[in-house]
Amino acid sequence: MLIALLVVILTALVFEFINGFHDTANSIATVVGTKVLTPGQAVILAAVMNLAGAFAGTAVAKTISTGIVNADVVVMTSQILTCALLGAILWNLLTWWFGLPSSSSHALIGGMCGAALSASDLNWGSIVWAHSGETLGKNTGIFWKVLLPMVTAPVAGFLLGLLIMGTLMAVVSSMNNAGGWLGRISRPRWVNATFGKAQILSAAYQGFAHGTNDAQKTMGVIAMAIVVANGNGTLDQLPSWLAFMRPAADAPKDHVASWIIVTCALVMAAGTASGGWRIIKTLGHKLTKLHPINGFAADSASATVLLTAAHLGMPVSTTHAISSAIMGVGYAKNPNGVKWSIIQRIIWAWILTLPAAAAVAYGLVKIAKSQGWAG
Repeated sequence: MLIALLVVILTALVFEFINGFHDTANSIATVVGTKVLTPGQAVILAAVMNLAGAFAGTAVAKTISTGIVNADVVVMTSQILTCALLGAILWNLLTWWFGLPSSSSHALIGGMCGAALSASDLNWGSIVWAHSGETLGKNTGIFWKVLLPMVTAPVAGFLLGLLIMGTLMAVVSSMNNAGGWLGRISRPRWVNATFGKAQILSAAYQGFAHGTNDAQKTMGVIAMAIVVANGNGTLDQLPSWLAFMRPAADAPKDHVASWIIVTCALVMAAGTASGGWRIIKTLGHKLTKLHPINGFAADSASATVLLTAAHLGMPVSTTHAISSAIMGVGYAKNPNGVKWSIIQRIIWAWILTLPAAAAVAYGLVKIAKSQGWAG
């Protein structure tokens, strides 16, 4: 059983690493697309800011560990959690291969739901759908924390990107009309130079926001595995050099230990540093033509959505936020300049991610159970 726990932790960290390079594009696609930073410089910036953001709270981790699967109906053992993670990993790798910016967050949540349903023999009560009481907290469950933000976060990203870009365009236009020195600094060369510097800050903001949300999801999975292992006595088998994994006797069930936070943060930063060039090409070059002022608006809009969601404990998709923000910026600039055929492919990837990852995890648990591995 101890080996099974170590396997799920290792698998979770593999997912975190893949999440890092899969979602690197979300943090740096615009700053690379506008040529403000080289790909290498942008990856380093994203890795550092992802690392910093991972330490900025645990609200999302707590949602993953206690607010998705109903522990009173199904126990997510290490074996079942491994199947859930493998479902998410396989879908992430598939969409990465085709250069589609799908959601690692929804892949993980889909994998957890599919694994829980399979382990409980399709007992739909194994999923916390919606809860408004005091036991689990108000407005918790997959409806409030996942499905509703799945719609509202992209809408918010689009509208905020549209608003910020529209405001910046109006300000630049007013300066140009004013003439004089205001007119001179509103010329394209000066605007690009100014927002080229500003976009470094907005890209850092985006990287930090990505760390606050995405890094925490794997923390939640590992925290869940530790709670289950502690309850069934697995942690009693820990050798002395792994004693740090054992939670304190008075630690709450949704507690995320410091060693989990540090490990996940470092692994995600390492994954981010490895890059995700296929998806960067889609987001940074194919959706719409970007200039530094556009990249600044998209990053600012996306990061604001992500930080708000992280504060509310919502594991939203970084991919959805930045993609929709880029769409909003592109639409503000020129509705005809947005490549809607590419957007259609991305939306299909969004729609399919939850059920696809759930189906893979469901099948993996069935196979594991048939072999007596997840019983």
